[in-house]
Amino acid sequence: MNEGAGLEQGPGVGEVSDMDARNAMIIVQDAQERARRELRVRRPVLFLIWGLVVLVGYGAMWLSVRGQRPYQGPAWETLLLAFLLFLAAAGASANVVDGAASGVRGRSEWRRGIFVLSLAAGFAALEIEKQALWHAGASRPVVALFGQAIPLLAAGLVFVVSSASPARLDWPRLALGLWLLAVASAGAWTGPVTNLAVCALAGGGGILLMAAIEPRLRRP
Repeated sequence: MNEGAGLEQGPGVGEVSDMDARNAMIIVQDAQERARRELRVRRPVLFLIWGLVVLVGYGAMWLSVRGQRPYQGPAWETLLLAFLLFLAAAGASANVVDGAASGVRGRSEWRRGIFVLSLAAGFAALEIEKQALWHAGASRPVVALFGQAIPLLAAGLVFVVSSASPARLDWPRLALGLWLLAVASAGAWTGPVTNLAVCALAGGGGILLMAAIEPRLRRP
């Protein structure tokens, strides 16, 4: 009799499964919240990295074309430097994001993957347009202006689109995206030489400024 009563009072298989599922959900939610908090803390580091890349990369190319009459384009050493800086920044950014989101799986991974894919796709599409302009007979300065704007245009578009989330609007990301689009658009009117300086100072400087003020702009 007592043994039967003990069996009836213990949790059933279904109840144990429900408890395990709830505990697993709580663990996943805690991990995702921790990842969001750590990534918010580390976001200024990402802005700092990319701000320096834009400032140094565009700045080096500008120094190599100053006084060119007619315009011939940046020295290959500066183009290589910009490419290596981009690779280094991409690797550092991946380490920062992966470190913050370690142990988190599911939708967060999909969002990171979509963000990276959209940035790469936008950059590739604009680069194809640049080559099409060259093939159609556009002048070197025209092609150069478009090529100089590609990174800022791609980054600006991705920042603007990704600023909207199901929870709330990411105002710092939206502001930075709009700023980069404005720099890429307005700088083209200054010519292929001065535009490099505009991209370096206004583009890179804007990203570095966001690294400093983004924690204050972020809503609690």
